[in-house]
Amino acid sequence: MTDPLDPGSDLAVYVHWPYCARVCPYCDFNVVRDRGRVEEQAGLASAILADMEAQARRVGPRRLASIFLGGGTPSLMAPEAVAEVIAAAHRLFPTDRPVEVTLEANPTDAEAGRYAALAQAGVNRLSLGVQSFDDEALRFLGRDHSADEARRAIGLAARAFARLSIDLIYARPGQTVADWTAELDAALDLGFEHVSPYQLTIEAETAFGRALRRGRLIPPDEDRAAELYEATQARLQAAGFEAYEVSNHARGHGARSAHNIHVWRGGDYLGLGPGAHGRLTLGGVRTATVAHRRIADYVAGVEARTPWAEVEALDERGAAEEALLLGLRTVEGAAGRHLTTLGLSAERGPLADLIEEGFVTLASGRLVATPRGRPLLDAVLGRLLT
Repeated sequence: MTDPLDPGSDLAVYVHWPYCARVCPYCDFNVVRDRGRVEEQAGLASAILADMEAQARRVGPRRLASIFLGGGTPSLMAPEAVAEVIAAAHRLFPTDRPVEVTLEANPTDAEAGRYAALAQAGVNRLSLGVQSFDDEALRFLGRDHSADEARRAIGLAARAFARLSIDLIYARPGQTVADWTAELDAALDLGFEHVSPYQLTIEAETAFGRALRRGRLIPPDEDRAAELYEATQARLQAAGFEAYEVSNHARGHGARSAHNIHVWRGGDYLGLGPGAHGRLTLGGVRTATVAHRRIADYVAGVEARTPWAEVEALDERGAAEEALLLGLRTVEGAAGRHLTTLGLSAERGPLADLIEEGFVTLASGRLVATPRGRPLLDAVLGRLLT
């Protein structure tokens, strides 16, 4: 019987645009400062198109599922280049269905002035990196916009694009539940249909990571972080935002991110651009790809027909582990068939224990993390996969 949640042979396209006006102190993504690198950016845009053409030949006929331009700050990309990427994806992977085209942007006044051109280029869903509506918090996070700019940008984006999502960062040092819920409440009527609230994660090789090692930054303890998480879930649910994934909430089924759902369901996607990750079924084998991180290396690799720095064919167990890692983040869960591959039984062992303890359920052929288990997902997966 065919799994109705199986994405089949549909293919998504992810494009990584690494340029940023500034590098935020919490960011460990593959980014570089945008300092007027006009020729370099033009060369990278051409390389991304060439890479898409080459990978299309490799994967064969596929139907386009979605397009996601991330980064970095792809709203700094020339609208003409954005239009070329979107047109190429439609040409190479034709479909008769509407395609979600998401682009990440920052809510500065300067970037907001580009929204109309980006919508004209074919973007129909904007993901705004608001992060906070508190000016002091924005300065702490190294953002180059104000709370007022964020509110203006949301208004402009809501008029320019069919769909709008915002990112927020919470569990900041010193943040109380009252502070956070007041900030969240003030944001909920601004007109977005999707919100991704992320707890601040301190990565080692970032400015925040260095500050943590020097004792200059003290994040909330686990109890406070858990309180903030629970408050987030309660406030968003009360406002009509369904938590369809650990860090993603949508006002209605149609507001969910089609691209992210495709990835979480284990669908194939091209990873284009420096450091981009991809997942492709090649010769019947689930294959993980990682493009060269340095811009020059990626461009040279595309020219030499070797854009990938890493290629790994996943064995059956590796593919099953990845399916659980992705699927358990969502309300849909993971297909139960992967449990057999991993030697997991609902009658005994760690899976049986987790079911009995109320962290997961197994019903209708799917393993789903419960509301109790979702905030402890790392621990749940650790017990299942060790």
